[in-house]
Amino acid sequence: MKQRKAWKVVREVIDEADVIVEVVDARDPIGTRNRKLERLVQEAGKPLLIVMNKADLVPKEWAEEYKRKSEIPVVFISARERKGTGILRRELKKLAKPLLDEKEKVKVALIGYPNVGKSTIINTLKGKRAVGTAPIPGYTKGKQLIRLSKKLWLLDSPGVVPIDDFDELVIKGGFPADKIEEPVKPALKLISRILETRREAITEKFGIEAESEEEILRRIGEKRGLIKAGGEVDLEETARWLLREWQTGRFTLFASEEEKSQDFVWDFKEVLDGVEWELLLDPRRILWKYGDQLKEKLDNQKRAGVREIEGVTVGIATGFKKCDSALKFLEELTGKSAIASECFGKKWKGVVAILD
Repeated sequence: MKQRKAWKVVREVIDEADVIVEVVDARDPIGTRNRKLERLVQEAGKPLLIVMNKADLVPKEWAEEYKRKSEIPVVFISARERKGTGILRRELKKLAKPLLDEKEKVKVALIGYPNVGKSTIINTLKGKRAVGTAPIPGYTKGKQLIRLSKKLWLLDSPGVVPIDDFDELVIKGGFPADKIEEPVKPALKLISRILETRREAITEKFGIEAESEEEILRRIGEKRGLIKAGGEVDLEETARWLLREWQTGRFTLFASEEEKSQDFVWDFKEVLDGVEWELLLDPRRILWKYGDQLKEKLDNQKRAGVREIEGVTVGIATGFKKCDSALKFLEELTGKSAIASECFGKKWKGVVAILD
């Protein structure tokens, strides 16, 4: 019933407006576009414009290529940075122009999923040029029109597209990854979407070039050290970790320049195998046993290895100039806090840590 009511409101907004703007997150266009919404707009015979918000977080070349391939007009903006809003205004006026022969005012509505920036765009478009308001006859109580220009008006109420599918709810951050009982299905759906949108993101983040979603998830688990007793990858824990990285923004389609500059290689599998076999959960004991092996890897190449053992995470990182930097790196890599750690090395340093 809740979904039905939400779609009823979306349909009301489409009926009331003359021009529809679908607001999409530029970092995840496939995940935040809604084909049902686009179909409803086209069936209603209304002009449709896709606004890719948060465009400052994606490369310009990629944005231009996406725009060129789209069958629906696309404008890239960053409402937060107030970039591209002038282009958006011009595009709205262009879409409104053919309608002005029949209408005194053209009404524009913004519709999209939660958290894509609809309200920010509305506030940006209002600005100082929004010099008047008017009630909307027959529309939801309290809603108004905001004047953007003499004949162009904005519905001061963004339409919220309901999230119909639980897997989509998870991917969009509407349900915490740690509380998902069956996380593998949404994780595979997320991987499929990434492969369709920009498969290089998998290689950049994990150094993986596998074909199937299942193989990618398994390889991520291997690299993360999420191994069950018997040597099999713990796919459920791997799926939760991947979804948590996506929900928190630590993993996106596009790595930042800072992330790219911090490239590292996964290592220390043999050491972690021994640590797990002997159940060594004290950094000092691990260094006493495997210190010589670890010191052989001390150079300017960043290396890391992690393994889930008995409910905690054992992490090893080398190739840093400061011990604090190595420890911080491990905490960011795992999303966990260190409860014990030991530093080693001279010019190039490493750290062994227990994280929880």
